[in-house]
Amino acid sequence: MAAAQEKATPCCSPAASSNDAKLVGIEEEEEKTPATTSMGTQTNHPLDPLSAAEISVAVATVRAAGTTPEDAVEYAECEAVVKSYPPFIEAMKRRGIEDMDLVMVDPWCVGYYGDSDAPSRRLAKPLIFCRTESDCPMENGYARPVEGIYVLVDIQNNVIIEFEDKKFVPLPPADPLRNYTRGETRGSADRSDVKPLHIIQPEGPSFRVSGHFVQWQKWNFRIGFTPREGLVIHSIAYIDGSRGRRPVANRLSFVEMVVPYGDPNEPHYRKNAFDAGEDGLGKNAHSLKKGCDCLGYIKYFDAHFTNYAGGVETIENCVCLHEEDHGILWKHQDWRTGLAEVRRSRRLTVSFICTVANYEYGFFWHFYQDGKIEAEVKLTGILSLGALQPGESRKYGTTIAPGLYAPVHQHFFVARMDMAVDCKPNEPFNQVVEVNVKVEEMGKHNIHNNAFYAEEKLLESELAAMRDCDLTSARHWIVRNTRTVNRSGQPTGYKLIPGSNCLPLAGPEAKFLRRAAFLKHNLWVTPYKHDEMFPGGEFPNQNPRVNEGLATWVKKNRALEETDIVLWYVFGVTHIPRLEDWPVMPVERIGFMLMPHGFFNCSPAVDVPPNPTDAENKDNGTPKLIQSSLLAKL
Repeated sequence: MAAAQEKATPCCSPAASSNDAKLVGIEEEEEKTPATTSMGTQTNHPLDPLSAAEISVAVATVRAAGTTPEDAVEYAECEAVVKSYPPFIEAMKRRGIEDMDLVMVDPWCVGYYGDSDAPSRRLAKPLIFCRTESDCPMENGYARPVEGIYVLVDIQNNVIIEFEDKKFVPLPPADPLRNYTRGETRGSADRSDVKPLHIIQPEGPSFRVSGHFVQWQKWNFRIGFTPREGLVIHSIAYIDGSRGRRPVANRLSFVEMVVPYGDPNEPHYRKNAFDAGEDGLGKNAHSLKKGCDCLGYIKYFDAHFTNYAGGVETIENCVCLHEEDHGILWKHQDWRTGLAEVRRSRRLTVSFICTVANYEYGFFWHFYQDGKIEAEVKLTGILSLGALQPGESRKYGTTIAPGLYAPVHQHFFVARMDMAVDCKPNEPFNQVVEVNVKVEEMGKHNIHNNAFYAEEKLLESELAAMRDCDLTSARHWIVRNTRTVNRSGQPTGYKLIPGSNCLPLAGPEAKFLRRAAFLKHNLWVTPYKHDEMFPGGEFPNQNPRVNEGLATWVKKNRALEETDIVLWYVFGVTHIPRLEDWPVMPVERIGFMLMPHGFFNCSPAVDVPPNPTDAENKDNGTPKLIQSSLLAKL
């Protein structure tokens, strides 16, 4: 493979380097061979994505039977057929709307609620919205939901199957606070005291890129991309001095997300989006070349994948790679001498952002100098709203404006992590240990009533490894290598530290849980199997089978001792909308951390050099001496 140009692209550059890597959405079967650390020319690698030409050749292999995710072209066709349907036009006239150009039709998958939703046809039940007569170039049409109109569309044949104007609900009045564009376009003014902030790296970035192979601060990995998952990180390893290349994981990705709504009324009870399995996170990714989604010197990667018709689509500058300052890495000051040592933390961030209808999701993998890996999701975009009758209020949501409310809902994400802690190729020597902090019982071992300790429990099988977060015991999980030890004689490992989290608030018989049984626990552990990739199964869209996917696979109760461990971590946020989430929601962050636990013999960040300015200050000045009174006491 020819090496990619290592010159990074500044923020907001109109175009990335012509040598930017091209990522695609069809991966070969997951390999267990590590990425080479050489920067030499390599003609091919099993984990390198296919080119656009290779995708065209492979199109025949992806024409599989099943109910596939919906496509952007289908969305546009669905909107067109609904807006041209005479009964729909009459229903909108009844609501005072005659200009169909103001109407927005968002196709939502029907899910599965009964035999009528069987996958013999690809169905959508659209949500309807309507803009006002406005000069705003990006008017927020989601501010006027149209309720009471029922439409069922066969999106495969582009025909309306059922239509009914069930209930007349007046359109909410135009909210003067609905728009979010620049001040002059929304009839307001932007704040004027924000000064420019420039991120500069005069010597260029610290990372190196060769094709899809990335090296940075002892880390190395490969970047991939699929239309369903979006960004995929392969062959993650850390170069640890004389111990050489030490693998941490084979593959990291976000494989599913589910957004169930908590309003039992029509149409909101059917809003249970599987945004990866039904829509595709990668297919809905943004081209970042026209925005400042990343700051500093940036390496962009394009993405290629097949659309539903078998054609090849390209998203330019889809994946962003850049460095970020992250505050203090470590610090200590000797109070006797006044001497201090401090280091700045830097992290390497790989990310992409997608839009699924009204919401935006940013998916980030952060690599740190102290060996940590952080997974982060940033939620933003526009609330999915409902209309209220005059004088009506609902306890299942928050009133945002007159006649307008935002239903309560949850966002769940599933990270699939094929771990390989200190495992060479074909060495399945990992196990998973759960750690809970226990309070020592009062007695001779705890006479001061202050004692607590960490208790470990080996998760020996799949059924035993269906676990939930527990704040009361600081619960976390460690993936250990059973054959490699640190200088204390303990197994080397990486631990999964949960962030904020929740479980589904729906009842056990909720229809969407038929397809999302994997939401019932925060952690699942399975041995690696090449065809077990998605927790809801290959085709969750209109899937009539109960508990297909992860919840069924674990019933085999396979052993987890000394095997190729796959962690499935489910994390979510319960969103009770606020007025401050309107008209566009400030970013909310959620995620988790993979942290070395006995993997190194000491802090791997102790060798990070001081900033040049800090070193100059030490050379040119003397440390502040301690006060003479304190010296006399010493």
